[in-house]
Amino acid sequence: MARAVEDGLVTASATVFDYGCGRGGDLKRLARLGVSCSGYDLNHRPDAPRTPAQVVNLGFVVNVIENPAEREQTLRAAWSLAQHVLIVAARLSSETRDLEGEDHTDGLRTSTGTFQKLYGQQELRTWIEHTLQRHSVAAAPGIFYVFREQALEQALLARRVRHTGVRPRVSQALLEQHEEMLRSLMAFYEQRGRLPRSAETPEYAQLCEEFGSPRAAFAVIRRLTGDEPWDRVRVGRTADLLVYLALSRFGRRARPSELPDDLRFDIRDLFGSHKRACEQADRLLFAIAEADRVKEACRAAPVGKKLPTSLYVHVDALGELAPVLRVIEGAARALIGQIEEATLVKIHTDQPAISYLDYPDFNSDPHPALRSGYIVRLDSLRADYRDYSRHTNPPILHRKETLVASDDPRRAKFERLTRQEVRARLYDVPARIGTRNGWSAVLAERGFKLAGHRLVRG
Repeated sequence: MARAVEDGLVTASATVFDYGCGRGGDLKRLARLGVSCSGYDLNHRPDAPRTPAQVVNLGFVVNVIENPAEREQTLRAAWSLAQHVLIVAARLSSETRDLEGEDHTDGLRTSTGTFQKLYGQQELRTWIEHTLQRHSVAAAPGIFYVFREQALEQALLARRVRHTGVRPRVSQALLEQHEEMLRSLMAFYEQRGRLPRSAETPEYAQLCEEFGSPRAAFAVIRRLTGDEPWDRVRVGRTADLLVYLALSRFGRRARPSELPDDLRFDIRDLFGSHKRACEQADRLLFAIAEADRVKEACRAAPVGKKLPTSLYVHVDALGELAPVLRVIEGAARALIGQIEEATLVKIHTDQPAISYLDYPDFNSDPHPALRSGYIVRLDSLRADYRDYSRHTNPPILHRKETLVASDDPRRAKFERLTRQEVRARLYDVPARIGTRNGWSAVLAERGFKLAGHRLVRG
């Protein structure tokens, strides 16, 4: 449910039905957000009516049903109630390695006497799609969305690849004279990289009255700010759409008539036609199979820590990468969904794989330790989870400034620490400092300690 809220599927205007709501904890939280919601549960609310809703959640229900036929029946029953989207969540085998029990039918009888069917990510997707005969979208590990309408699915997929661009400045005098409508026009262009149609902004008529047209109004803005920042916005939005269209080939690419109006207008204005956009997107998609091109894109990346066989980049800076690298990462995300806890993305150049790495103390710890990670192998469509939280000597990070964008507000603090550590010659033997114990030993030997992001004599 939290993932659906983050993805904009569950809003205050949506209706939600929780199929298998347990004691109703999610329903109470949604009600506090002003969401109209209700639920049914075989054990706790057996007499509650099963009513259709825009969003239906089937969360961690199918994995506790022993009978495979009953599992499918339950999935179909939940889908029959979903007017816009069905959310399906189940436990993954990669995240429950410590679960104890005995093999039972196609699952596990736990030590507490409960049944658990543990899925692989791709196994869960295949089962959902085979049962419902519908395409699904990976939302996160163990969570999938199934949409009734292509337009809703495509709107979500397009939002996922959007990269926030620059925000050019306009003279204060002009803003004061026509503040509301010019700010609205600039905000629209910053978001979409194009000018609005008449029905897309309430200020359209006023823009035409004051300036003649939105294009004329925007020409005034360009004269005051220069073309370069707005061209960057347009280039960035064009790249977003190319990545979105390239990734759409992993399912059934939507026809223009199946797209939301705003997305269809974006494609038409930025590429001239849907066909031309798809042709460019296909060339981009095929490029991810060209190992040399991927390696060159990693070498030329404007952000990231570059190693011989990989590129590490902070999740906040993914939009800075070349479209070919964004498509590779998007392909991994199409398989595994959003990894909420991921701090860094590792793009492997020696194999078709993407790793999502969790450094929970990235902002506060000068050399944070790795807690967990997923590696998504694109050749075998596998996603493996690795837990480092119990390691007594986990890997740690150095040179954090290389991982974030050049305009990231954290960068100056990270750079200052790296300069101090280089001057102190703490990086002279790289093989020793890659783990927490090795780094602590080097600090002690050289007589230093860390006070936040500052190196001081110990």
